[in-house]
Amino acid sequence: MIYLTGDFHNTIDGERIKQEFFSYDGLTREDYLLNCGDFGFIWHGDKRDEEDLQWLSKLPVTILFVDGNHENFDALQQYPITTWNGGRVQFIRDNIIHLMRGEAYTIEGKKYFTFGGGTSIDRMYRTEGVSWWPQEIPSQEEFDHGIETLEKNDWKVDYVITHSAPSNVVPLISPFFGKDILNNYLMRIDERLSYTHWYFGHYHKDVDLDAKHTMLYKAFVEVGKTMKEKETKRIIMHA
Repeated sequence: MIYLTGDFHNTIDGERIKQEFFSYDGLTREDYLLNCGDFGFIWHGDKRDEEDLQWLSKLPVTILFVDGNHENFDALQQYPITTWNGGRVQFIRDNIIHLMRGEAYTIEGKKYFTFGGGTSIDRMYRTEGVSWWPQEIPSQEEFDHGIETLEKNDWKVDYVITHSAPSNVVPLISPFFGKDILNNYLMRIDERLSYTHWYFGHYHKDVDLDAKHTMLYKAFVEVGKTMKEKETKRIIMHA
C-alpha cells in the first residue's frame, strides 16, 4: 500500500508519524509513506541529522519523498544517485528514498511522475546556505528533463507527486499566493498530461481542490483516494 502526506519540516511536523500517534500494525517495508516535500530531515548536513534519520530508518515502512523548498540542497546533493523502479533516486537510508525531479517510477504497477521544488515566501528572513538555498527553484536542465521523461511515457502516468501546485490550481488555494516559473511549468504539464490524480504539499492545508488535485499537509490518504476518502484501515491518525 502507498499512503501520502504533506510537509514534515523535520520533527516540527514529522512528529505525527511517531509510534504513539499511529498504528503500524501489519505494515512492512513493502508499504510506502510518501511525503510531498519539505522533508527537512537532511537539514544540518552533519552529525546533527543522524539521530532523526536513525529514528526514521527504524520505522516499519519505506519512506519516499520529493524535495520541497525547505531542504538543505547542498547536503542533499552529497548523496549518490542511483536508479530504482525506473527513475533516478537517492537512498538516504535503506528505507528512506528521495524521488528526484522529473522522474517516473513504477510502484506497485502504477506510474508516478515526481517533481519537487518550490518558492520560499519567507526567504527574506532566512540566510542563504544556512536556512535557504536557491536550488529550491528547479534549473532549466531539470525542467527539460521532466518533459523528456513525460515524452518517453507518451504523456500518460497514473499519479503526479509535487511540492508546488500548478498555476491553474493556485487560485483555488488562495488569491494571495503568487505564481512562479515552477507553478507555470506544472500548469503546462497539467494541461497536457493524462493522469488519474495529482497530490502536492507546500500550502499547509488538507483539501481536495477539485476532482483531480489534492493538497496535503497533516492528513494521510491512500494513493488514488481523496481527502473525502482519507479514512484507511492500516494507518490511523489519532486525534
